[in-house]
Amino acid sequence: MIRNRFAAIAATTAAAALLLTACNATDDAASAAREGAGSALQSLNFGSGTAKQNNAAPGTGDWATGPGRPASKPAAKKWVQLSASSAGDLNPVVVNGAGFTLYRFDKDTADPSKSNCSGECATTWPPVLVAPGGKIFVDGVARSDVGVVKRDDGNLQVTIGGWPVYRFSKDLEPGDTNGQGVGGTWFGVTPDGQRAGAAAEEPEQGGGGTQAPASSVTLSDEINFGDPSEGLAGSGCQNVGRDDSASSLQASGALKIWSEKDCKGESKVVQGNIADLNSIGFDDRISSVFLG
Repeated sequence: MIRNRFAAIAATTAAAALLLTACNATDDAASAAREGAGSALQSLNFGSGTAKQNNAAPGTGDWATGPGRPASKPAAKKWVQLSASSAGDLNPVVVNGAGFTLYRFDKDTADPSKSNCSGECATTWPPVLVAPGGKIFVDGVARSDVGVVKRDDGNLQVTIGGWPVYRFSKDLEPGDTNGQGVGGTWFGVTPDGQRAGAAAEEPEQGGGGTQAPASSVTLSDEINFGDPSEGLAGSGCQNVGRDDSASSLQASGALKIWSEKDCKGESKVVQGNIADLNSIGFDDRISSVFLG
């Protein structure tokens, strides 16, 4: 019996040692990540104000992606600009040197900073990358809230409030906010790293829980999904056929509705079925929708 008791104590001690080792390994990895990011941050330069105010060369940095062009594939820039501004219904929100909205991803982490968007995701949502030894211009964003995180591919991604930041490939003009609320996980980023916009806190929805992006929606002229109705499907901005006629909608996920054509004007992020659009102030007001 005594032998069995000693064996049990030894097993418990060994298990505790393994658990402690695993915890220490996790803590060591997190510490190493922070130290690596801190070292990379020290190699960067910071400028107060905009790139233009600091006489940055035209056609470089954030200016390389101009209006009418989708966000390019991830590429480290010699400089990036972070400006506190407004875009669409988002105020405040951070924009880059060309005026394009920057976003954060809820599936990332801020402490420690970690990006969980790579591969195809990083093509749709290009991370804001800065080259080693590059420069970050801060304009209305506190220097203390800005950092970088080393991605799995070795590139340095800019962070705000610890959150890695991104562009959205379907924002084609400065001020576009087509990425707001996509999938219930993508939101414009505020100057202190929070989610921008009231819709970021609680999307209007007919069903419970956060849903994946909707690829189709049915808009009905009557409340409670009555006829006549119109269906839209695809990806990106879709103009409705019967402008300002919908009183209810049915969707299997999250989408964004707009009061004007081409996804402009007032907007709301909605989820699931809405039996009466008047309940969210959008009865007979939908002119376009943005589908995932």
